[in-house]
Amino acid sequence: MHVIRSIQAISGTALLALSMVLPAGVAAGERMVFGGGPAGGTFQIVANAIQTYGPVKESEDYMVKAQSSAGSLENLRRINRGKMQFGVVYSGHLYLGREGQLKNDDRRYEDVLAVAYLYGAPAQLIVRRDSGIKSARDLVGKKVGVGNAGSGAFANCELFFTHLGIWDEVERNAMGYNDAAAAFGNRQLDAFWLFTAFPSGAVIMAAQTNDIDLVDLAADADATGFFDAYPYFSKLPVPAGTYRGVDHATPSFQDSALWVAGADVPDHVVYDLLSKVYTDAGLEYMRRQKETFKELGIANGVKGIVTPLHPGAERFWAEQGLL
Repeated sequence: MHVIRSIQAISGTALLALSMVLPAGVAAGERMVFGGGPAGGTFQIVANAIQTYGPVKESEDYMVKAQSSAGSLENLRRINRGKMQFGVVYSGHLYLGREGQLKNDDRRYEDVLAVAYLYGAPAQLIVRRDSGIKSARDLVGKKVGVGNAGSGAFANCELFFTHLGIWDEVERNAMGYNDAAAAFGNRQLDAFWLFTAFPSGAVIMAAQTNDIDLVDLAADADATGFFDAYPYFSKLPVPAGTYRGVDHATPSFQDSALWVAGADVPDHVVYDLLSKVYTDAGLEYMRRQKETFKELGIANGVKGIVTPLHPGAERFWAEQGLL
């Protein structure tokens, strides 16, 4: 009995000592889920890269676990419910979600806060060069891959096509980028839509078996007042030579992909992650994962963010002189 009491006393003392050295709000090795996206998309590469970066992996205070998802909207909703702690969400979805203005969803997602700008994600509409499709409006009656249901690609496709008045006039196929590229290669689709950084592996795959072209989406947007209705989108071209056989720049538009966190994630965890990733070594590691991450850097840290920052991120970016 005395031995048991002694063990209990020692155990209690050890636990008390452990609790005193760990940061408040985080248990040793607490699992932090980072929501990515579908296979073939840049969202998942972001999540995987942060999970596998050495100084993050070596943390004794928390463990980042990348988890695939449908993309931006699913990440927004799951983080708001506390099912994920981090994720990638488009700036436009974060803004609309906070305002209760998402399509067919008037809930306010106010427990999702911005952490950092990652990269610009442009719309890309892939067609065959000999298809005669020169405008998104030419897709009426065509079979189109529109992205995974619940993804940012799907939501932005619905937003844009609805604005053009063609959403209900196309034969929609909800699928991920790689599946869409395969179906396009088998001539089961006339076109497929992406909302991701270029170059996209899925488009590269499609261009290996087809002569492809990209549709000028900025022309459709300009002609219909799209930028006036949705000012968080900005214009940019997909450069000539990005994909095999496409030797001309293609005007399009983009949203900003943001790293976000749940409001209940401790401030020091967000601050610590930013302090690890936004170093010379961390940024070099991220850029090695995908050319898209060339925009990552201190100077662009809060670019494209029009919603509140997480307090941990606010502290970090203030120290960098950006706020």
